[in-house]
Amino acid sequence: MEEILAGLQASGVRYLLVSRGVHLTSGYIHGGDGGEYNKKDTRSQKFIVPWCDQLRVLCHSSIGGFLTHCGWNSVMESLYAGVPMLTFSVSFDQIPNRKLIVDDLKVGMKFTKEFGEKALVKRGEVEKIVKKFMDINKDAVNNEAKEMRRRSSEVKEMCRKAPEKGGSYDTNLNAFIKDILHFPGN
Repeated sequence: MEEILAGLQASGVRYLLVSRGVHLTSGYIHGGDGGEYNKKDTRSQKFIVPWCDQLRVLCHSSIGGFLTHCGWNSVMESLYAGVPMLTFSVSFDQIPNRKLIVDDLKVGMKFTKEFGEKALVKRGEVEKIVKKFMDINKDAVNNEAKEMRRRSSEVKEMCRKAPEKGGSYDTNLNAFIKDILHFPGN
């Protein structure tokens, strides 16, 4: 945790950290629009809270990325909000969720290459990946970050259109109901 926090601080990126006790739960990385998270110290690049309304935060226009453990709810909310994810999966469903985010949908980057205890990172590595993820180095062209942001916007639009009439949710639900009503024996 100390290495992650030191790396985030060294990156110069503004962030909101949601931490329940000692464990890193979620870190919302600020998009750099100059918004204030800490009313007491507006020079601070960090604001730490024990809880937040995650979907509401992710849908805010100032959010440029989401450091996530890849739990399914976090993934769904980030996709809906169109926010790229920096994935830090530890175990269970988080590992295939990371694959979905990074390899299949291409709306995120890996925070570490390993899982569980092997996933320990040093502050210098954290600083480097956060800068790459947020596309901080304006001297270099970071097509990966630009493409990830473009794909995140596309997925957001798909999520928003799904419940509309004729959208995938509407179509699939209607097909399901139709199948049930026409099941032999009804």
